[in-house]
Order: sequence, then C-alpha cells, then structure tokens
Amino acid sequence: MKRRLVCAVAAVAVLVGAAPPAAAAPKLVQINGAGSTWSANAIDNWRRNVQQRGIFVNYASTGSSDGRAQFRSGTVDFGVSEIPYGLKDAFGGVDTRPNRGFAYMPIVAGGTSFMYNLKIGGRRVTNLRLSGEVVAKIFTGEIKRWNDGEIKADNPGINLPARAIRPVVRQDGSGTSAQFTLWMSKQYPSIWNAYCKKFGKPAPCGLTSNYPFRASDGFIGQSGSTGVSGYVAQDNAEGAITYVEYSYAINARFPVVKLLNQAGYYTEPTASNVAVALTKARINENKSSADYLTQILDDVYRSSDKRTYPLSSYSYMLIPHKVELGVDENKGYTLSSFAYYFLCEGQQQADVLGYSPLPINLVKAGMEQVKKIPGAPTKDINIAGCNNPTFSPDGTNTLARNAAQPSECDKKGSRQNPAGTGGARQDTPVVAAARCAGSGGTSTTGGATTGPSASANPTASAGAIDPDTGLPAGDGGGVADGEQVAAVPVSLDGEGGWKLRHTMMLLAALLFVGLVLGPPFLAHALRGRRDGDQRGRS
Repeated sequence: MKRRLVCAVAAVAVLVGAAPPAAAAPKLVQINGAGSTWSANAIDNWRRNVQQRGIFVNYASTGSSDGRAQFRSGTVDFGVSEIPYGLKDAFGGVDTRPNRGFAYMPIVAGGTSFMYNLKIGGRRVTNLRLSGEVVAKIFTGEIKRWNDGEIKADNPGINLPARAIRPVVRQDGSGTSAQFTLWMSKQYPSIWNAYCKKFGKPAPCGLTSNYPFRASDGFIGQSGSTGVSGYVAQDNAEGAITYVEYSYAINARFPVVKLLNQAGYYTEPTASNVAVALTKARINENKSSADYLTQILDDVYRSSDKRTYPLSSYSYMLIPHKVELGVDENKGYTLSSFAYYFLCEGQQQADVLGYSPLPINLVKAGMEQVKKIPGAPTKDINIAGCNNPTFSPDGTNTLARNAAQPSECDKKGSRQNPAGTGGARQDTPVVAAARCAGSGGTSTTGGATTGPSASANPTASAGAIDPDTGLPAGDGGGVADGEQVAAVPVSLDGEGGWKLRHTMMLLAALLFVGLVLGPPFLAHALRGRRDGDQRGRS
C-alpha cells in the first residue's frame, strides 16, 4: 500500500513537471524603423531620451516612400510617413497597402517650410514673404529670378537682387514632396498640371512622392531633408530655396518664407500657427476604416484664420497589429513603450524641436492604437499629466486658442515687417517707404532711415553687381527710398559652426602675438645665456 502511494505521488509529480510553463512576460529588445525625414528630428530626440529607460530604437531616415516599402515587406518593425498607403502617385503609380495587420498612428504635427539662402550686399535676407502662387511658380520653373515682379509685389520693403533662383527638390521618394505637391494640386492646379505636362503626365496631375525635375532647367536634386537643407545652407548656394520641415531651418539657423494665407497675412510655421491651422483638419474617425486617423487638409489650406500657416500637417507611424513578419511580442512591447512615451512626454518637446504637439483628441486616439500592438502593456495613462501645451479641461486646443495674432506689418500690402524668421531672427531693414510703425528694426525720422543700418556705402549707392548676371542688383539701379540692406556689413548671425575664416583669424592672432612677444623673450634668453657663460669663465 505504501509502495503504491509513493508511485502515485511520483506520477503526479511527473505530470506536473510535464505541464507547459507559464508564458514569460514580454521584455525590452532592440527595434528598427525607417521612413520620413520630415519627422526625423523629433524621432531622433525621442529615441535618445528613452535609452535611459532601456528602450533602444534604431531609426533610418530614408524617406517616407522607402519607409512604407520596408514596413510593407517586413524588413523593419515600424515605418513613418506623412501620407498613407493607397494613394495614386502621379509619377509612381498606386502605393499598394501591405498584406499585413497594421494601423496609422499620428505622432507629431508641423509645417513644411521654404528655407532659402539670399543676401543683398553681403547681408542675409531674413524676412522674405511669398504668396502660394509665387511659390508654385518658383518650384515649377515659371519664376526664375529673385527680382521678378511677382516676388517684388510680396516684398515692398526689399530691393531684391537679379540673382537666379535655384529650386532644390527631393530626388528620393518623399512624404514632404507628396504633401507639397498635394497642396499645389489642390490650390494651384493649373500651374502644377502645366508643369506635369512637360513630363508627359495628363491633368489632373495630383500628388507625387517623386518630384519631377530637370537639372538643365536650373533645379537641384538632393536626398533627404538633411540633403536639401544642407545644400541651401552652403555659403556657395546663394539664391537657393527648398521645401523642408521647419525644424531643419531652425537647426541650420536659416530663415524661412512667410507664406500668404487665405486671410491675407504672411505667416511662418510656428507651433501655434500650425496648431491653429490643424483645427481645420478633417480626421477619418471611422474605426472600421483601414484609413482610420488619416487626414484631409483641404480646409487647412483655405482656413480664414489670419494666424494659419497653410502648409501644416501630421506625420504618422505605421504600427503592426499582429505577430508576423519578424514582429513578436517582445518587439511589440518595446514599440508600445516607446509610443506611450512620445505620445505623452515627447509632445512637450515638439515646439523646441521645430514641430507642433498633437491635440488631445489625437493623443487619446493614438493611445488606443498602441493597445492593439502585440505585447503592448495595459497602461492607464493620466492624459492630463502629459503636460501637453494643447490640452485644456474643456477639450479645446489651448495652444491654438492662445496663439498670438500676426502683426499688421505682416498683412499683404505696401508695408513689410523687418523681423527675421526660422533660425535667423535678426532683422532685415526695409525701405523707408515700406516701414511698418511699431514693427521694430529701423526707424525713420523725416522720411530718412536711421539706426544701425543707416551708414553710407558708396558701392551700394552706385548699384551692387549681381555675380550671377553681371547686372545691377535689385531694380537695376541703386538703393532706393532709404533701403540700407546693402549698406550693412556681412552678418555672421545664422551661420553656425567653425568656419575657415575663424581658423585664419586665430592663426593671424597667434602670429601677431609671436611677432610682438617673441623678440623680447629671445633677447632675454640670449642675455641670460651670455651672463651665465661669463660667470662660468670667471
């Protein structure tokens, strides 16, 4: 009996030991993503911040088209793009949806800006204003010189040079190109369709991630947001202009165009102006739709709020919903932990980085999307504790509600604001006739411009020569109506980094010190040696 009891206990022990172990809790592992360069500055900041939490995220900013393709094929764990799948690309066909479980999740808002490199008499222009129509004509080759009459009409305070315009466009598949061309196709279809026709595309042309251009027409192609902004920021790229997320102009310490909105005001893509614009975005709220949370921006482009920046939009993360194509619960757990961070704490940094934070409705929707990622932890995040500057107790967008009204100096007309933009905040003095009272910068007394920019410059008054054309800069004559831009010495503001001239200045200073102090030291050393020799002989 005792023996049978021992055997029974042993059998039970074997059965218990043979039972499958409890599933292990997901753990943090390294994850990989690719896509948008428009969003890259924000993503890179966020992924550096979460490393201290043991979350390691690799991100390759290879362009939205590549990010969508890699996510579709499963070579990355997540993708990032400014546009969804399924749109018909005028130059690339239909961008097919992935055959996998996935969803769109908004990650950050921002403005596509127009960063430029333009100087008059050696001083950087920082307050350029353009209408959307003029921008479309520049990037379709219709307007070729900076002193074109349509550009001058937007800028009554600047005597613009006769320098050639160098449009710099993306040569890789780009969500920024798609957003820009979508805007042109909606707002200026005749201009955009005529340009597409030159490349054999019928109207209506629509958006494209693959910007069409010919180098023989004066266009320059570069890859990535870093490529286009880096080209424009070069000392030898005067006359260049590109389209790029606002963050890149800030980092490069370069100005951006103030873009004319529907209300007749020229604005730049600050966090608050973007927030105002995106209150008009139509978001797909059908949870059963494959395009849930994607955006329609037509009403943003046409917003009548005078604070609106027209080219504002959201960027999306493509997230997995199933364990497949290399994504397991460990990767899902890591990705969801990263997403919880940037949807809450990460949005606090958006303004500083050159973006605009998500409003509360998209943060809440994003949190719900995160829960669908395999392995995602169940978190009850206190949304109010995110300290997002858009949040308010009544659900309205605080950042948009409190956005400052634009200066009357930024209203379309005969006056112009001298204040700088983007990463170049120094003023550009304007002609006396276009000076806007209370706008800062130069002041006038009895019709004459006064202040630091009023020094005489014989060369400027004789008419500065444009190196691109050999013609007089500006209107073909001298400086009119008190315009003093050409009379100001070269400004080093907005040109960060150690340059060759700094090295030469340092070497010159060291040489000067050596010439001044070297002979006395040498004489003293020789005299000491001579005295020592004499004492030795004595």
